[in-house]
Amino acid sequence: MTVKAAEASGPTLTYSKMRGMVAILIAFMKQRRMGLNDFIQKIATNSYACKHPEVQSILKISQPQEPELMNANPSPPPSPSQQINLGPSSNPHAKPSDFHFLKVIGKGSFGKVLLARHKAEEQFYAVKVLQKKAILKKKEEKHIMSERNGLLKNVKHPFLVGLHFSFQTADKLYFVLDYINGGELFYHLQRERCFLEPRARFYAAEIASALGYLHSLNIVYRDLKPENILLDSQGHIVLTDFGLCKENIEHNGTTSTFCGTPEYLAPEVLHKQPYDRTVDWWCLGAVLYEMLYGLPPFYSRNTAEMYDNILNKPLQLKPNITNSARHLLEGLLQKDRTKRLGAKEDFMEIKNHIFFSPINWDDLINKKITPPFNPNVSGPSDLRHFDPEFTDEPVPNSIGQSPDSILITASVKEAAEAFLGFSYAPPVDSFL
Repeated sequence: MTVKAAEASGPTLTYSKMRGMVAILIAFMKQRRMGLNDFIQKIATNSYACKHPEVQSILKISQPQEPELMNANPSPPPSPSQQINLGPSSNPHAKPSDFHFLKVIGKGSFGKVLLARHKAEEQFYAVKVLQKKAILKKKEEKHIMSERNGLLKNVKHPFLVGLHFSFQTADKLYFVLDYINGGELFYHLQRERCFLEPRARFYAAEIASALGYLHSLNIVYRDLKPENILLDSQGHIVLTDFGLCKENIEHNGTTSTFCGTPEYLAPEVLHKQPYDRTVDWWCLGAVLYEMLYGLPPFYSRNTAEMYDNILNKPLQLKPNITNSARHLLEGLLQKDRTKRLGAKEDFMEIKNHIFFSPINWDDLINKKITPPFNPNVSGPSDLRHFDPEFTDEPVPNSIGQSPDSILITASVKEAAEAFLGFSYAPPVDSFL
């Protein structure tokens, strides 16, 4: 059996080749956490997939306007004089051996997230351990610093993950974060398929509150998706992973980097047009839609078709939601960003929408509203809401060790130089 290629004049696509394309897309679905950049690299290696005109148009890697995310031209690691000044590096004594690393609880492009117990404090943390060489190989050091900057901004908001301190060895970076063990929203959606409207409203309100706070700091989040939304032990939202945050975006400011996760990309991002903070409200609409219906709003297994849906297909809403939910989704998933809900007054427009009229926002921010779902975890060692794919993996011995100075290679020293100033410990008065 053969299938006609996307262009009438192009070559035919055999069944075996089609299976190869499907395998790539299935692998992508299984590794969504790895991010858009990895997906682009995989699909770009398949010559048949790349012949589709939509794929050619959207996945074309052009000269980037923001080199921290889309470095096309190789350049040497920055010298000490080119370092990004990220403020105090006042935690020189922290080291990997301060922790017992207990379980792998997550993985990403550059390293792992582990459950760890601080030996002296006996406190549990989630420690994100990143390999410097892997980051430098993909020229993502500023991307990682962007994540750290986003974390540093969070000193008072209840629905954003907190950074306690950070430090580095010659070959690794360590983020010491709040340990959240209620599970990813993605995990719970997979199990339950969709949520009832009151539960979806509660989560959407807490997410919107966190996004509004980031916007007040002139930060655009850019990668809202169920995998980046955690539940704490009581069932409240905790937004994590600040790797794609863009700082210093004023109220009317724009940026233009092609980044995000395919299912949740806004039309203006796909068009490679300048976009603003309303990209986050599009993503909120996509996540709310997925909570109510079980799939993102324009989803297709065929990524090129999904992109075409996002750009051109009208929003379709089934009749099993209230009129207020329908009106909110239509406002958030407005393809024209200038007409999108939030375009004029940002978070205030979302906060004042009739869909959220049952929400007392003061009670919400003070966690006085009982979450609609309790993860019922028995304590820090209760890992029931983490994917066994992670927790069954052995903890690498190297995670808790600093490399012996005799064994440090030139490439490790080079990597270390690129991350001078990474270490961080907050001032005493920044804690809640």
